[in-house]
Amino acid sequence: MEIFFLILKNIIFPIFLLIGLGAILHRIFKFDLNTLSKLNTFFLLPAVCFVNIYQGEISGQLITQIIFFCIVLNVLLIVVSYLIAKINGFDPGLSASFRNSMVLSNSGNFGLPVSELVFHTNPLGMSIQVIISIFQNLLTYTYGLFNAVSANAKGSKLIKEIVRLPVLYALLLAVLFRSLDIAVPGPVWKAVQNTANAFLAIALVTLGAQVAYLKIKRVSRSLLFAILGRLVLSPIVALFVIMVLGWEGTIAQALFIASSFPTSRNSALIALEYNNHPEFATQVVLLTTILSSLSVAVVVYASSLLF
Repeated sequence: MEIFFLILKNIIFPIFLLIGLGAILHRIFKFDLNTLSKLNTFFLLPAVCFVNIYQGEISGQLITQIIFFCIVLNVLLIVVSYLIAKINGFDPGLSASFRNSMVLSNSGNFGLPVSELVFHTNPLGMSIQVIISIFQNLLTYTYGLFNAVSANAKGSKLIKEIVRLPVLYALLLAVLFRSLDIAVPGPVWKAVQNTANAFLAIALVTLGAQVAYLKIKRVSRSLLFAILGRLVLSPIVALFVIMVLGWEGTIAQALFIASSFPTSRNSALIALEYNNHPEFATQVVLLTTILSSLSVAVVVYASSLLF
């Protein structure tokens, strides 16, 4: 139990302190959320990706394992979320938002800072989370958009969104530099490292700003199912998959922890853009983010015991 409280104090509390400060600062100074989002997506996240893949001891085989796990886990979540929506008779718009809220996790603004604190002495754990974050980005702009957009808009919209993700090019560049044993010039490396170091604080302040004005009107059945699906069912399914595959150590720990992260803010943005019950989607993001302060701590603690 002592370890659990240490996790709350040393990992969860610092994260939610920055999220809280982000919410307060946004209420005072009215940040431009679009600018903050672009700063994270197009500047800080690619630097984090490059540094961790370039430095980390991660092989092609391990990347394949991670992607395989992500595919299996998310296919299972997609099937379960579809069945829940079907059984409960959700209308098409609510069904799309509900399924996205269960499947799309906040592996970037929330997941990477958590992993950075959990695996601060183990670069492999952080590298695994970077791969998961990239996978989640791809999932958002494929499955997530397929849920929301009309049939006529799918093809061009999906390709355009994926091609403009700079984190993919950062990943390819890092893999190329490692494969060819190319050394990054000292001044350039220092600049990239400093950029990557800024990610944790800026990402969490951004997340705080994004939820600063969200309000919960009522806890509906669909909202309750979405919260339980994201914070409870996802880690249980992930643990089952890890056990079946027989994985242990850092990879098992990192994958288990990654499965517990709250709903991605992108699910709310997609719902807003295509008018698929945006109020429901934003409420799921807010509540899963708040409740993850305990659920993620439990999963981190459990991972230390299991793996």
